[in-house]
Amino acid sequence: MSGISVNKQTMRIVDELLSDPEYYRIAVEQLPCGATVIDTGLKVEGGLITGLKLTEIAMGGLGKATLSLKDYGGITLPTIFVSTDYPAISLLGSQLAGWGVKAENFFCMASGPARALALKPKKVYEKIEYRDESDVAILILETNKMPGDEVAKYVAEKCGVKAEDVYLVLTTTNSTAGSVQVSGRIAEVGMYRLDYLGFDPKKVIFGTGSAPVMPIHPDERVTLAREEDALIYGGATAYMVDFDDDSKLKEFVEKAPASTSAYYGKTSYETLKEVDFDWSKLDPAFFAPGSICVFNRKTGSYFASGKTDYDMLKKSLMT
Repeated sequence: MSGISVNKQTMRIVDELLSDPEYYRIAVEQLPCGATVIDTGLKVEGGLITGLKLTEIAMGGLGKATLSLKDYGGITLPTIFVSTDYPAISLLGSQLAGWGVKAENFFCMASGPARALALKPKKVYEKIEYRDESDVAILILETNKMPGDEVAKYVAEKCGVKAEDVYLVLTTTNSTAGSVQVSGRIAEVGMYRLDYLGFDPKKVIFGTGSAPVMPIHPDERVTLAREEDALIYGGATAYMVDFDDDSKLKEFVEKAPASTSAYYGKTSYETLKEVDFDWSKLDPAFFAPGSICVFNRKTGSYFASGKTDYDMLKKSLMT
């Protein structure tokens, strides 16, 4: 079990945001219970730079995110690049949106380091053999609704901290910062896929990824679908692992990319529309990166599969 604390690491990034709300175009509010709420896009503009900070918060302070430009078959899009030397803890133990936060009339999916205090879900932390110890709890709420005291108190109780030491960072799909942080989940998507296929996440030494940041659309459902297409058709991942069996590793890699899914070839909007935008009805194979490359440190081998699909990215932008 690593002794590093994702919440303490992340607090450094939160302090950066709190030190200059005007620069980051965020809003900071203190709830009556003492918890701090940071809005990155619900009632404020936020932006690309805020999206990078949001991504690093989601990664538990154990990863880096940068922006550049990349050509996708004639369309130039801002592209996020992420990396971490703590892939199991950072990507699965923090960034994964694995906590359904429910309090009175409020519900949303949550990600970020506070999950490692509340152990949500517990099976993830048993698998990666990690549990955080921290007096502060930082959680990203994916929501269009401002949380109240009841949400902060619920999080505090589950994390074993005081309400005044809870930091709720709000993100919404239909914002620039939100779009950046969704694309910034690309390395996590690849790790999630490998884990789902049965690969031990503790054997991953480092994880990297890139994905285009799609422009938001007036229809939030279109934005949501575009952001998923960024991962499926534009997302690229690379990992270093320690693994004994190259033949088995090759099988994992061949099964990992989005092209193995029955949904491949449709835009995410088309796929989601077929299931009335009920994500629970989708096969887990839907959640996969466009391409994956895995380097085996033990053998010197590498295996790659999948691709960047320029035509599907263009089709997504025409939705």
